Amino acid sequence: MYEQRWIQLTLLIGLLWFLMGIAWAPSNKLYQQGIALAVWLPALIALWGSRALWGAVWRENPLFCAALLAWCAWAAISLFWTAAEEPLKPLKRIVYVMLFLVAFPLLQVVRPQAIGLLLRVATIGLALAALWSLYLHFYAHVRPFGERLGGIGEAAHPILGGYVMALAAVWGLQFIPRGLPLRLLWAGLLVLLFGFVVLTQSRGACLALLFSVLSMPLWSGGRRAWLIAGGIAVGALVGMLRFGSWFMERGVSYRPEIFAESVSMMLQRPWLGLGIGSDYHVVTANYPAGFDHSHNLLTHVGIELGLVGLLLWLAVWLCTLLAGWRERATLEGRLLLGSVILASVAVQTDAASIWGTPRAEWFLTWLPVGLALALVARAASVKMSDSVKMASQR
Repeated sequence: MYEQRWIQLTLLIGLLWFLMGIAWAPSNKLYQQGIALAVWLPALIALWGSRALWGAVWRENPLFCAALLAWCAWAAISLFWTAAEEPLKPLKRIVYVMLFLVAFPLLQVVRPQAIGLLLRVATIGLALAALWSLYLHFYAHVRPFGERLGGIGEAAHPILGGYVMALAAVWGLQFIPRGLPLRLLWAGLLVLLFGFVVLTQSRGACLALLFSVLSMPLWSGGRRAWLIAGGIAVGALVGMLRFGSWFMERGVSYRPEIFAESVSMMLQRPWLGLGIGSDYHVVTANYPAGFDHSHNLLTHVGIELGLVGLLLWLAVWLCTLLAGWRERATLEGRLLLGSVILASVAVQTDAASIWGTPRAEWFLTWLPVGLALALVARAASVKMSDSVKMASQR
């Protein structure tokens, strides 16, 4: 079933809509509906006819599969003690997440180049969104240069939009074309993405992007990786010397106080947590009105799902990182590593949402996991093909 052309085409369009629609979708409702129709629905239809594939994926990486299933199961079990007003809503979101994740292997095993193509096209589309954002900010709305830049669509928030564009910049560094004219054009797209991230004045996004790029020589290798990392390091140093006041004038934005209070809240219900979908407020001495999340994904998971949930999520994330490391010699492996390293830094200070509807935070949580599952499925598919060839030769 999953090999049928209409399934593959729909998934391709749906995942591209997820990647680019975050900026270009006219409304959040249309963005959600597009993902439901073009990702969740075909993935659900294709599930039954793909039992052999999932068996092969399990045999290829049982630890990853077990950690992911246990994580989702624990989230579902927490509905028995959740304080959520509508317990069925979090349950639906668990199902939506699982359907989103299975879409990547379903596409990868039939169209091995699809994931790389999707991220390449998304890089171009998001760079154009960055250009349009710059036009609106500085020309149409005549904002002053020092005012924080926001994107368009669902990437309009300076922080979350900055993370989306930072990911696109990391992907773009893996797609540098051959030939001087094309390289100059691609360099222009990268300048737009890097410039967007800096102009959002999001310290988390800038730090995550810098950390991901500086780590490139460790997992990408080659002279080009060292040149890129060195150039970005020099640019970052010059930028901090010239524009450091932009980034430091807001102080630390209550982050240390929020983290300390979040840990205290987590330890109040250390094993079970509040349950998936439970609302909570992090109240600090300096901000008695309270924050509606912990501004840190790990403490957020700990508050909602306890230490059990936190350990399961860390297991999923570690398996995601290892899947990229094993495939670092391939384009898809490098794309995953760049994404997961950036996301690992980003979620320390922002993006404390994991079970919400598809949004910018999914780029930092579920997208890397989906890319990792695609790599596992590719390895499993190769072994399946080899087994079939050996059987036919007997």
